[in-house]
Amino acid sequence: METALAEVKARPPAPVQITALRAHNVKGIKGDLLMSYIRSEFNNSLLGDSPKLEASPDRPTEFHFTSSFDVSPDGPHSLDDVAHKPVILTLIEILPKEKKQKEEKTVVLGQAAVDLLPLLKGESNFKVTLPLHPVTGSPLESAQLDTKPSLEVAVSVPEPLLSDAQINNGNILRVTVEAVYCAPESWNTTGPAYNYVMSLQMPPAGELPHSLVFSNGTLKAGGEAEPVPRPKKWPVTGMAATSAQNIPDSFIFGGPYEEENGELNRKEDKEFRADAETLKKRVTWDTERRRYLDPSALLSIQKQIAECRYWPVEIMRAPTVAPSTKGKPGKVDKGDEDGQISFHGVAYVNMVPLLYPGVKHLRGAFRIYPYQDAEVLEKTKCQSSALRDVARQTGLQSRVGFAPAGVNSPHGKQGPSRIVREDKVTKDKEYTRKPSAPMKPLDTASEAETIAPVPAQTAPQNVEGQQYTESGTYVILELSLEKPLVPKRLAEEIDLRVRELIPSRPQLPRRSAGAAKAVTDYHNQITSITDSILEEYCELFGRKAAEAEELDHQALEEQKCQLNYELNCTGKYFAFKEQLKHAVVKIVREKYLKTTAFEDPEQLQAFLSELYVYLVDQMHIALNKTLFDDRGEPAPPPMTDTEQLLRFAREAEITGDFDLANTFYQERLARDRQCVDHWLDYGSFQLLIGDYIKAQECFHEAVVLRRDHVPSLLLSGIAAATLDHCKDAEVFFEDATCTDPSSTLAWTLLGLLYEMQGNDIRMEMAFSEAGKLRLAKCAQERAVALSWAKPAGGTNSKSALGNASEKGTLSKGATEGPHETTPASHRAESPSVNISLSGRPAEEKASLTRRASVSSLRSKSTKAGTHKEVTTRASSEPEAQPEAISIFMEAAQFLTRVNALQFVQRALAHELLCPDGGPTCRYQLMCAQMHLMRKELEKAQQNLQEASQINHQNPDVWALKGHLNFLSGRKSEAKGCYEHTLSLVSDASDMHPVYLRLGSIYLDEEEYEKAKKTYLLACKQSPTCLTWLGAGIACYRLEEMEEAEDALSEANALNNNNAEVWGYLTLVCLKTGRQLEAEQSYKYTRKLNLQKEDLLTEIHSLQEELGFGDPSF
Repeated sequence: METALAEVKARPPAPVQITALRAHNVKGIKGDLLMSYIRSEFNNSLLGDSPKLEASPDRPTEFHFTSSFDVSPDGPHSLDDVAHKPVILTLIEILPKEKKQKEEKTVVLGQAAVDLLPLLKGESNFKVTLPLHPVTGSPLESAQLDTKPSLEVAVSVPEPLLSDAQINNGNILRVTVEAVYCAPESWNTTGPAYNYVMSLQMPPAGELPHSLVFSNGTLKAGGEAEPVPRPKKWPVTGMAATSAQNIPDSFIFGGPYEEENGELNRKEDKEFRADAETLKKRVTWDTERRRYLDPSALLSIQKQIAECRYWPVEIMRAPTVAPSTKGKPGKVDKGDEDGQISFHGVAYVNMVPLLYPGVKHLRGAFRIYPYQDAEVLEKTKCQSSALRDVARQTGLQSRVGFAPAGVNSPHGKQGPSRIVREDKVTKDKEYTRKPSAPMKPLDTASEAETIAPVPAQTAPQNVEGQQYTESGTYVILELSLEKPLVPKRLAEEIDLRVRELIPSRPQLPRRSAGAAKAVTDYHNQITSITDSILEEYCELFGRKAAEAEELDHQALEEQKCQLNYELNCTGKYFAFKEQLKHAVVKIVREKYLKTTAFEDPEQLQAFLSELYVYLVDQMHIALNKTLFDDRGEPAPPPMTDTEQLLRFAREAEITGDFDLANTFYQERLARDRQCVDHWLDYGSFQLLIGDYIKAQECFHEAVVLRRDHVPSLLLSGIAAATLDHCKDAEVFFEDATCTDPSSTLAWTLLGLLYEMQGNDIRMEMAFSEAGKLRLAKCAQERAVALSWAKPAGGTNSKSALGNASEKGTLSKGATEGPHETTPASHRAESPSVNISLSGRPAEEKASLTRRASVSSLRSKSTKAGTHKEVTTRASSEPEAQPEAISIFMEAAQFLTRVNALQFVQRALAHELLCPDGGPTCRYQLMCAQMHLMRKELEKAQQNLQEASQINHQNPDVWALKGHLNFLSGRKSEAKGCYEHTLSLVSDASDMHPVYLRLGSIYLDEEEYEKAKKTYLLACKQSPTCLTWLGAGIACYRLEEMEEAEDALSEANALNNNNAEVWGYLTLVCLKTGRQLEAEQSYKYTRKLNLQKEDLLTEIHSLQEELGFGDPSF
């Protein structure tokens, strides 16, 4: 940092040469021919005048006039001046002398502004063709579009002003003050003129000024909006041509409020902004101030933003100072000599977005508040006012007040008088101190600053500044950089890092050799030899003999002897032996792993005997496949698909049987290891049981299968963060945001990770991006909803829209929020369990009536159970629009589904403080669910009490209350909660555990009819082994043996490893007197190690009573 500053100071002054080459399409006042010259000015200094030449519009005027100035840190022209001030080239016409005229008269025709910024980007010479902007009344104003006057200019320096290191490590800051809207009512466009000034205070950087001052704001009345795009202006005064004030190729484009970084960017501010920027008074600047920042200045800016996020932007109103006619300084008000400022306000600009990775632009609207020293010090750590310092040090009016013509004016003799006019300040003290009624004048403000500090409680109030607050005044600012302060990692770099963390693993090639391959080769050789022998047989005895169905034994023996004779005589027998030899050797080596000679003859003989038996058996197998088509039917497809296996696994998680859940997850993987969802579900289960290493392996496997799968990347990041590998987690989350930049969830999780790392700035960046995406998504959804509602119209379109939104909402989890107005689910179809009896034939036996409730459900449950009945709502009742959720609640719901409880707590903490969140019913439910998963029952009870007070009709509240009581052992209270859940109009988000636990309570309390109905409802919605088992137990206790057998058979088909199912099948077979089936069922009951002693005792008692069922006696 110090080296770069020393390098700049050590360099000798660098001359910058500006050459006006030629002018095109110029004409004078008196005619086409004119005598003219060019005046060159920079930074209020006259660089020189060109020779006087005749000009004509028919041909270019060759000036080739060169002027120069030196750039040095200690001289009058610095790099900062080069960055934000143009070289002004003025074309001046010399009018012909009239009679008795002693001096020549001149008139300005036009001006051109040369931008020197390319010199700060490493260029040492460049040429540009600039438009000659006409002054008011100039004949150049009437030029046609194709004959517009222009000026060719060349700029050069002996060597670049900045070295490569300074260019690469430096930056260029652009600050644009657009306008102040909702100006105070006391500001009038009529009456005395005022100068409106703004200042942005910058951190100290070398010898650069600490503030950027924008003066000469223009007060305008409301009535129409400012046009966009509109050009930005140079921060210099005194240009004769108004249009020359515009910076070439630099415009204000505006943009949507939602994409701004300021304060008034919420949807509720949109109407206020539209009204203020159209109808209200405003002060416009549209001025851009540029500054070159060396590495030391960049470091200072980053440090300042990190220490204090808010930078003050001050505003004031000052009277315009007119020059004294006698050349004497005007009378200055005592308050101004002391630095007192009228209408002193301040806006607090949050500069933190400039520290976001990759961000180089900040634009927004910022409210203006009265300037109070204590408040400014607290928020910005600035000890003094920038405008007040300028007023004290250099005289406010000479710095930002009346803009003297100076050398920027085309009048050559005004150059020396510029210094005199800087001291000629006059002010009407009485007028400037007179506030708008009923405000009181600030008579003691200037005196208060010269005495001892006054406590904040008794400090004088900024009465004039209060008008900013009363009017709702705000300013629109824009800050941009050539390069971001914090570079963002490229997507390619992140992708490479992910590939390093998870290297792609090609599938292992299948082994060409092995025991199975050796046996297969042996079968193939047997088949080939069999075909050859059959062909030989057909040649000897003919096709008819071969196809004869019956031959006596003697004839067969004769044909066999003749066939053997022919095979031995022709040598085919030995050829067949040689053909088999290689296959037999492979079996010996691959299957029996014998590669060395036997030393013991007995071992050799035993091995040959074993080998002979095996080869003969395999020969018979091959012959049967070849000669006889005894292949049985293909194995039937499995009774369950992967979705059902997932349901079974989730059910096992609910019941706490993690070993069974693990089995189901592994079976899903065995069915299809190439499915990403199978790995993610298994990894989420590993997170639940605390095996984080295995969870990480599962998520990595998913990333290998699909490199662009965002959930896989997010879960890999969650696993890495859980293992305290935060750098790796950051790589995965950033890769997810690069893969899908519109993913709200990815940005939110990235923000939560930054919070874990203590990186508050990047955390805000991620949350801000997620919030913008959420707003855009909500706006798009509203637009789609309106587009669907308009064509249809009426009640039907609204009903259809409500149904669609409800379907998308109910599938998200147990805490999506209430749907009080949703119509009843399948429970409203019929309170009876005999739902499907209407389709039975009339001649069906009455004994099948009881079995209908089970059989009808069995026919539908295998596949239909994968789609919940709750999605088929009736649309006759009014629908409630789904409530919008915040980014943190969306993240919390996702994290709960994948069992990432560490992140859930952080997301809920932000949800509590979020403007769109707070302690809502949804928040309390999510907290309760998290505490239930952690077995923190007391905390869960507190959350459920709060949720019940907010919305006692929410079915999820009652369902979770039931789960809490069930886990606490209070089954009677759980029963009441579950029954209340079923009595509500709408279902809870997850009814399966409600049915399961309520049915088990009914069984314990011997309410078998209610248990049967409850379990059959569960079978209809989401059939599993446990739901059918519960239905079978209830039917058995009700002595409905046929229904019980049907239900237990269905349970056994879904999971034939459940010992309790086999136990009750044993009881049913014993009751119905089927001895063989009872013994078989009892055998599997003992084999699967039934743990329920009461059930085993009941089986043994019934076996002893009936005298059969146990093969052991």
